[in-house]
Amino acid sequence: MNQHLADQSVSSDLAITKADEMLVLVFQGGGALGSYQGGVFEAMERRGARPDWVAGISIGAINAALVAGNPPGERSGALRRFWDEVSSNITFGAPLPGLLMETTFNEVSAASTALYGIPGFFKPRFPPTYLVPTPAPGNIGYYDTAPLRATLERLVDFDRLNDGEMRVSLGAVNVATGNFRYFDTDETRIGPEHVMASGALPPGFPPIEIDGEWYWDGGLVSNTPLQYVLERDHHHDMCIFQVDLFSATGPLPETIFDIAEREKDIRFSSRTRLNTDMMKEQRKLRRALHRLLRKLPAEFADDPDAALLAERTDDAAVTIVHLINRRKAASRDSKDYEFSRRTVDMRWSDGFADAEETLVDERFVHRCMPPHSVEVLDLNPR
Repeated sequence: MNQHLADQSVSSDLAITKADEMLVLVFQGGGALGSYQGGVFEAMERRGARPDWVAGISIGAINAALVAGNPPGERSGALRRFWDEVSSNITFGAPLPGLLMETTFNEVSAASTALYGIPGFFKPRFPPTYLVPTPAPGNIGYYDTAPLRATLERLVDFDRLNDGEMRVSLGAVNVATGNFRYFDTDETRIGPEHVMASGALPPGFPPIEIDGEWYWDGGLVSNTPLQYVLERDHHHDMCIFQVDLFSATGPLPETIFDIAEREKDIRFSSRTRLNTDMMKEQRKLRRALHRLLRKLPAEFADDPDAALLAERTDDAAVTIVHLINRRKAASRDSKDYEFSRRTVDMRWSDGFADAEETLVDERFVHRCMPPHSVEVLDLNPR
């Protein structure tokens, strides 16, 4: 981590949430890009942030587990230990300055990941799956993710994660049915296998078995858990920090090498702003319905149709604070598996800086509860 970040004093003079407002973290998937979320959380923890709910997919699920599975004040440290470990293969940077040299270095670093794997995360499977005539379902992948299980068991206290202090929701997809599922501590005891299932991106990683069913990475269906959070809680005021790793907006590709990166950004950004706008409109309608039902005459109190509608209404106010990891000039489509220490630190620093900028912005510090159910704050659109 950059030393100037480590040397900054803890600042807790600015409250992150309003009274009676839940603090929710929503972590998008994105592989090596996930160190950005670590930087965001460090900035929040320095202000005493104690989330009530964290939802994640893929690498976002790993970061969520590290946050929920450690005590307050030690959470960003656990994130840092994880990201230091997975970036320990290449701890140096490009030998010479310049965009071409940096781009080449990043591509070589990503190639190293593909060939040798990542410490504490995954390693090439031997013998390779394609040389085994009838491999078991849990072996169908180019890599073995057993190192990730050992890392999670070492860095995450799963008893703490499940103790109810913080709600945890992790998204995965059932391989056989194609159905999306969230493993939620309100309903399920979460273990290492649930975290691994959320990040089991094929064909690199094998599916993970849970209760006789096999699961892949939730990003195959939706890479952002915002919709789940808003659909599952209609009654609490919430301040949601949505931390995205892929940007839906970006430049028109200029070369053939730019196309794959732009396609990946579009695919895994999960149409963030479109979905946010849709959720905003739905919450607005639910709030209007809530007010309308309160105006009905008393004789409708026991009406089954009114009761059904009442279950789908709410009067809660939601503020969505949007933070997005932005594309770098030297990045390519391999950016989500480029784990060099220099790049991991750079993304962590970007996340820290973006969160700091947002947390001191007057529009956030002096925000009011949204009058129309949902307000979206995107305060550092670099």
